[in-house]
Amino acid sequence: MAEGADQRANQRRLARAEIAFEKNHQPRLQRRRQALAQALRRRFVGQGENGVNIGAMHDQDSTVNSSSLKEGIRAAGRALGFSALGVARADPGEAAVAGLRDWLATGRHGDMDYMARHAELRADPRLLHPGTLTVISAAVDYLPHRKSVDDPAAAAISRYAQGRDYHKVVRGRLQKLADAIGELAGPFGYRVFSDSAPVMEVEFARQAGLGWRGKHTLLLSREGSWRFLGEIYTDLPLEPDAPVTGHCGHCRACLDACPTGAIVAPYEVDARRCISYLTIELAGPIPEPMRPLIGNRIYGCDDCQTCCPWNRFARLGDPEFAPRHGLDSATLVDLLAWSEEEFSTRLAGNPIRRIGHERWLRNIAVALGNGPSTVDAKNALNSRADHPSALVREHVAWALSRL
Repeated sequence: MAEGADQRANQRRLARAEIAFEKNHQPRLQRRRQALAQALRRRFVGQGENGVNIGAMHDQDSTVNSSSLKEGIRAAGRALGFSALGVARADPGEAAVAGLRDWLATGRHGDMDYMARHAELRADPRLLHPGTLTVISAAVDYLPHRKSVDDPAAAAISRYAQGRDYHKVVRGRLQKLADAIGELAGPFGYRVFSDSAPVMEVEFARQAGLGWRGKHTLLLSREGSWRFLGEIYTDLPLEPDAPVTGHCGHCRACLDACPTGAIVAPYEVDARRCISYLTIELAGPIPEPMRPLIGNRIYGCDDCQTCCPWNRFARLGDPEFAPRHGLDSATLVDLLAWSEEEFSTRLAGNPIRRIGHERWLRNIAVALGNGPSTVDAKNALNSRADHPSALVREHVAWALSRL
């Protein structure tokens, strides 16, 4: 299929952009790199009562300063539009890894088999990128607006997906940041990610001081949670930043707001009940008991974020993520009418495109079945009643039975 070929081409392009490992063959730059590594390693020795002795190499002549390098990296990050940037050791820690394994053992990842398949890569960054010592964690604000979709005939699309594909935007900026680091430190080994590989991004962002893990399991800070995360795995032995204290307290707003009860306990999410999983990750039929709970949400769900008190302080995000093609105000009837070609063309460069036209129609059919019984809604559904896909036909029939 043309769509499959396009996806494979995109994957090849993403792989080329994602992986970068530079080797230094120039003696002068080799000496510079070695001096940097030696100087930075010295700063790790004997840090606090619980510090880990990473090792030291004595170099009387080195003038490289870890703090100066980190400040240079932060300055370059700000210039590229990152709202926060921090450094963590390339070790998610026993507690985080144990939590991941327990989550997988209970089956809460649903049909996301890749989560289990790549669990060890998440647990040990060196398996994903050999030589990794440090994780540079970065955040980009994305909140496009503060509107809510209260009309049941309107399409509710998660705010992160209304504009450009964050995978490409964030990863592109991380690559530019890596280039800037190379100017400061000389050639170094690295790989950049933005939700594009098995990385424990929230845990590393927490360790790097970008925020704390909220009870909805997303990264939360005093500036809210409307942020994309990205990482640079690197062999630069930078000194890690200190984590910040969590500030959720006794609040349970996100647990109470979840339409499907997917936040089964503080800091625990059952993906099988999450609307984001049901409308994005799940390839097959949406379980019937869950369908009425989805409401008019056709791609993702923001309820656990919109209710969070800390998001009162969130700033509007980067203009790159401003809504496109009216995705912040479209009606369900209009979107159901998109042909497969229109879907692919209009959503080029948008994260929604990856679910494909079939799941798009499935989701909209469910939302129409949850909405008002209007002539337009019935006509729209009937226009898809004989769709070639059995998945679409079944969800359309379910929706019509409710109107």
